[in-house]
Amino acid sequence: MKKFAIEIKWAILFAVVLLVWMYGERLAGLHDENIEKHAIVTNFFALVAIAVYVVALLDKRKNDFNGKMNWIQGFISGLIITLGVTILTPLTQYLTVEVITPHYFENMIRYAVENGLQTQEEAEGYFNLQSYMIQSIIATPLMGLVTSAIVAIFTRKK
Repeated sequence: MKKFAIEIKWAILFAVVLLVWMYGERLAGLHDENIEKHAIVTNFFALVAIAVYVVALLDKRKNDFNGKMNWIQGFISGLIITLGVTILTPLTQYLTVEVITPHYFENMIRYAVENGLQTQEEAEGYFNLQSYMIQSIIATPLMGLVTSAIVAIFTRKK
């Protein structure tokens, strides 16, 4: 476990950063009065996620590899962080929709139906906790894999 202490730390920090972002989205009204901007603005979290991975891999390079890290070492470290983030995903999804913004799904359903984006049935099938957890558990490892591969290129050092 100690061998992966840095990855565990950064997976937890990633989850905290994600929750802070979700709270910020709620405060900005992206989950209610400014919901029409949500689909665009929420994508900017990718920049934050990449920044977290960069700092995490630099931390790993400095503290576990004495300032030197090859691509494979960085990639594996990123994958371990991704595993941790994926494991935490159901918790972060639950906290987001039950604590931070409990009316998120009903607001999204209403918006999608009122704007002709989906039928009531389609919106209810898509905007619910189970659907979001499944989507997150699939998307998180895929995005983490790509992020880890790319960030490892820029954080390697001989």
